[in-house]
Amino acid sequence: MEGPEGLGRKQACLAMLLHFLDTYQGLLQEEEGAGCIIKDLYLLIMKDESLYQDLREDTLRLHQLVETVELKIPEESQPPSKQVKPLFRHFRRIDSCLQTRVAFRGSDEIFCRVYMPDHSYVTIRSRLSASVQDILGSVTEKLQYSEEPAGREDSLILVAVASSGEKVLLQPHEDCVFTTLGINSHLFACTRDGYEALVPLPEEIQVSPGDTEIHRVEPEDVANHLTAFHWELFRCVHELEFVDYVFHGERGRRETANLELLLQRCSEVTHWVATEVLLCEAPGKRAQLLKKFIKIAAICKQNQDLLSFYAVVMGLDNAAVSRLRLTWEKLPGKFKNLFRKFENLTDPCRNHKSYREVISKMKPPVIPFVPLVLKDLTFLHEGSKTFVDGLVNIEKLAWIWRHLPITCRPRPTCASSRSSTTRTSSSSSPTSWRLIVSENRGSGRPPTRVLGHLALKHFV
Repeated sequence: MEGPEGLGRKQACLAMLLHFLDTYQGLLQEEEGAGCIIKDLYLLIMKDESLYQDLREDTLRLHQLVETVELKIPEESQPPSKQVKPLFRHFRRIDSCLQTRVAFRGSDEIFCRVYMPDHSYVTIRSRLSASVQDILGSVTEKLQYSEEPAGREDSLILVAVASSGEKVLLQPHEDCVFTTLGINSHLFACTRDGYEALVPLPEEIQVSPGDTEIHRVEPEDVANHLTAFHWELFRCVHELEFVDYVFHGERGRRETANLELLLQRCSEVTHWVATEVLLCEAPGKRAQLLKKFIKIAAICKQNQDLLSFYAVVMGLDNAAVSRLRLTWEKLPGKFKNLFRKFENLTDPCRNHKSYREVISKMKPPVIPFVPLVLKDLTFLHEGSKTFVDGLVNIEKLAWIWRHLPITCRPRPTCASSRSSTTRTSSSSSPTSWRLIVSENRGSGRPPTRVLGHLALKHFV
């Protein structure tokens, strides 16, 4: 198509491609399929550049961006100063949890322990997206330089062992193993003959009841630290990780490491709440702990951290906790009524109607209950066709965009300090932050950057 109308359409297409490349060039360096599509579009645009002089400036910028995307640093030529990150699921101390979080990518290198049947271990350095075969190769290399017999590394297999004693044999072709481990699971390397003899680590089995730090910490401090840490995790999750998680499932694990860790964290907090209550032996002290956790849930809700709120309430709703009749009887009536309200809010009846009404009334910032976001995206994906008469279903893409949590990166302010802090404009305040979720978004037209990625990466 020639003439002013044709030029306008080509400029619009070029503007979308430029915005897409400028936004996602970091992610595209690991996406060969998307890179090929972009290269084809680039070649077509360059053919038209000679016919339309007005496109010259934009095509020069496009050329620079395409070159940036195509630059890949081989692993063997990585600079020696490259930072190696500890894996989140191995954090066991509070000082580790207080570190500023940075987003994980499949090519990032991490440190991880792999245990032997005798509970000795080797620490390996590996990519986050490493396969079972890669991990076993690193373990074998470590064992060759140890004092153990050389035959020990022969025919090694990798097994995930949970604290319950459940064992899962991992297949050599499986990748992104680290982000799919359970909360109390560890990796063991052994020969096939030693598989049946594997047992959980002693610290995972032997639990000594007694006082813990939770009894001495104020509910406000716990709730605010939960909100701050979960925001650090949540802001590392790119909105496209939600799409990869739903559209690709296990095949998309390489792209969803941060989302997997956030989901693990939600489960971890739920089990932590139940464990702390059950470890407390005296009914009176357990009642005080229940009261404290209900306060923590209330403050998390006030902070608009619905992820922490849900995790705490589900921990108290655990069957092992809810059947402690004598403990619940000692709880003051005020807190019993408050917890009933929380149970109603987390009730899944009528498609989580109570939760959706509450979050629709909240103004940003909000940390949503992420599993429900994934449930909505899965429903949209499986309930509508991706292609209609051979064409991409743009209406489906638009609905998916409206359900994606879009985050801005600055850090939140918790409830304890919110009242004493004067709100300023986002351009002048380093503590201002924002989250837009589907319920607050309305039915406006989705931006081209999200639709462009969906169309290019998943549907073409």
